[in-house]
Amino acid sequence: MSTSNSRLPLSLEFFPPKTPEGAEKLATVRRELYAVKPEFCSVTYGAGGSTQEGTWATVQAIRAEGVEAAPHFSCIGATQDAVRASLLQFKAAGIRRIVALRGDLPSGYGGFGEFRYASDLVAFIRAETGEHFHIEVAAYPEAHPQARSPQADLKAFVAKVNAGASSAITQYFFNSDAYFRFVDEAAAAGVRLDIVPGIMPITNSTQLIRFSEACGAEIPRWIRGRLEAFGDDRASIQAFGLDVVTDLVDQLRTAGVPGIHFYAMNQSTAVLEICRRLGLA
Repeated sequence: MSTSNSRLPLSLEFFPPKTPEGAEKLATVRRELYAVKPEFCSVTYGAGGSTQEGTWATVQAIRAEGVEAAPHFSCIGATQDAVRASLLQFKAAGIRRIVALRGDLPSGYGGFGEFRYASDLVAFIRAETGEHFHIEVAAYPEAHPQARSPQADLKAFVAKVNAGASSAITQYFFNSDAYFRFVDEAAAAGVRLDIVPGIMPITNSTQLIRFSEACGAEIPRWIRGRLEAFGDDRASIQAFGLDVVTDLVDQLRTAGVPGIHFYAMNQSTAVLEICRRLGLA
């Protein structure tokens, strides 16, 4: 299967800003990134819903700009009544897409609440709202860092699919073989939905290494070695990162992936340049 340059669906992920200045900056970034004509923009959600108000405000701002917005929605520590109320709020606002996640317990929190796994949340959304929402779920080509094994992680992914997921977005990766292997294993397990690769631009090596250690994404040794060799030379890091990630996206596009989801990190420059190089903007 092949996908023409102009038809490769793109989506973007943002995090809710914490200050008025951050909100103003993100508004500018969004206007710049709309040049790539995203199918939707997702907005992240803090541990235990700690950024709920910021997530909702950002979702509303994106929708007011004429772009579909998908709130991240985590269930850990939540009650069924609270989730039901949020779903009603989403429906009333005209939202049709949700990124359904287990989420992380906030520090010091005592229990899971009424939902233990993301598959529980997906099943509850379907039971409450039928087919109203397009439900995105997470996939982990290199396995979730808390999974007992890759096999257990794949089983958890299949459970989310069987509970009613519409499509999936992966954790970012830099080794395309990990993605292709995961897609093949999911297909062998009966999965028939789109698994969209998540892409993280490389702009800051310290930040990237910290994120990757936290989420279990592997930075190949050759990439890490080059980044470390650049030291504090940010221009070289960014130039190298553009080459690496552009090549990765090109590999995925050539293989016919169903779309690309950029973890934009509330920045526009790298995503725009990658898309420009590939004729996607």
